[in-house]
Amino acid sequence: MDFWKDVLSSPVKIVAPMVDASELPWRLLSRKYGAQLCYTPMLHSAIFAKDPKYRKEALVSCGEDKPLIVQFCGNDPEIMLEAALLAQDYCLAIDINLGCPQAIAKRGHYGAFLQDEWSLLHNIVNTLSKNLRVPVTCKIRRFETKEKTVQYAQMLELAGCKMLTVHGRLRDQKGPLTGLADWSYVRAVKEAVNIPVISNGNIQCIQDLERCLEETGAVGVMTAEGNLYNPALFLGQNPPAWIPAKEYLDLADKYPCPLSYVRGHLFKLFHHILSIPSNNNLRIRLGAANTMNQFRIIIDEIRDMYEPYHEGLKLWEHSTDNYSQNIALPPWLCQPYVRDTPEDHIKKVEDKKKEAEQREKLDNKREYEDSEGRTISRKKMKRLRRISRRPEKPENMHERSMEKCTECVNPLGSKCLYRLCKKCCKDKCYIENLDCKGHRILVKTRREVAKMYASQEMKKEIVNIT
Repeated sequence: MDFWKDVLSSPVKIVAPMVDASELPWRLLSRKYGAQLCYTPMLHSAIFAKDPKYRKEALVSCGEDKPLIVQFCGNDPEIMLEAALLAQDYCLAIDINLGCPQAIAKRGHYGAFLQDEWSLLHNIVNTLSKNLRVPVTCKIRRFETKEKTVQYAQMLELAGCKMLTVHGRLRDQKGPLTGLADWSYVRAVKEAVNIPVISNGNIQCIQDLERCLEETGAVGVMTAEGNLYNPALFLGQNPPAWIPAKEYLDLADKYPCPLSYVRGHLFKLFHHILSIPSNNNLRIRLGAANTMNQFRIIIDEIRDMYEPYHEGLKLWEHSTDNYSQNIALPPWLCQPYVRDTPEDHIKKVEDKKKEAEQREKLDNKREYEDSEGRTISRKKMKRLRRISRRPEKPENMHERSMEKCTECVNPLGSKCLYRLCKKCCKDKCYIENLDCKGHRILVKTRREVAKMYASQEMKKEIVNIT
């Protein structure tokens, strides 16, 4: 608790580490709107230790960017220590990411996919704790049972963890199956350990924060998605989205970051506006924008469109047809993005699947008529269409194919100049020095070419002799 109070100054309102999203400009914007502690994005310890360029970009900060915690992922104690030693002078603590549930974490064998390897995690936390000048903290996800979650937290505390962030979701709760975080697990951990506990999950507004502190007993609350859609969440405000958007662009001008980060933040700030079908062109243009000036132009256009409604100069008629979600506030105000529940998502997927199957059945059963008005199957209709697209054959082709070769009983070639079958035609051309274009027999031509080449070779030999 001394670390939380004396070093971090008792932060309650905390912005989570977010890959490609908690960069310096966004951290400064969040601090302006009430954030008391921020984390860097998750940094890959092996790359950080080896790549000076990656390290320099990851540690970009300034005087106003305090207090700050640097977060690392990895699975090798020595490499993570090497990275942490390079970062400890730029922050007040080093956090170990044990909560990332994404596929990249599974492939890289870090984040939440280490939570079953307690011996390795104890070694990592203990190694960093004993060799760094700054404290070591951890961010975890819960297990299926409270008992195992508590044992997990106690193991990390014993290894040297000085502050613990508990995400009340399981490792498998992500994407459309995210669902709600269970705060009772946070409460169980808080009552079982002697280090500060931060609660993570379900924070979409200031009321959620207050309720979370009461129900969990945690010393602070961390939010990620709620902060991205409304950076003024910690102040209990819902400003027009163009205000924080322009403030963020000003900070990004001062402290440059990749344009992909900027684009991602604007998509979230304007999510509800861009969800309106009539604004699809704005969404496309924002996705294609690749300069700060283009971003500013789009923000100004959105402001010009909705500021008259915000100031009461025009009447906004609330309708669920105007945007994708039945949200309580007008779409130009910063507000949470509310996901479907996992049950609703699964039901929608199943309904779409059933609709597709029904359409396929209807297509297969659909009745077609031929040129004479008779009902035929879809398969036969396709075959008739293919036949109709075939080129027409010559009228006399069938009759000619029944004629016999003048020399034998075989059918004659339809294009043979001498009205012979191919074998007889070939013999005739060989004996009489002829060509037959119908059978592509070129005896005469080839002999003439051979004579020409022989004549040229003879001339070369005479020239060489003389």
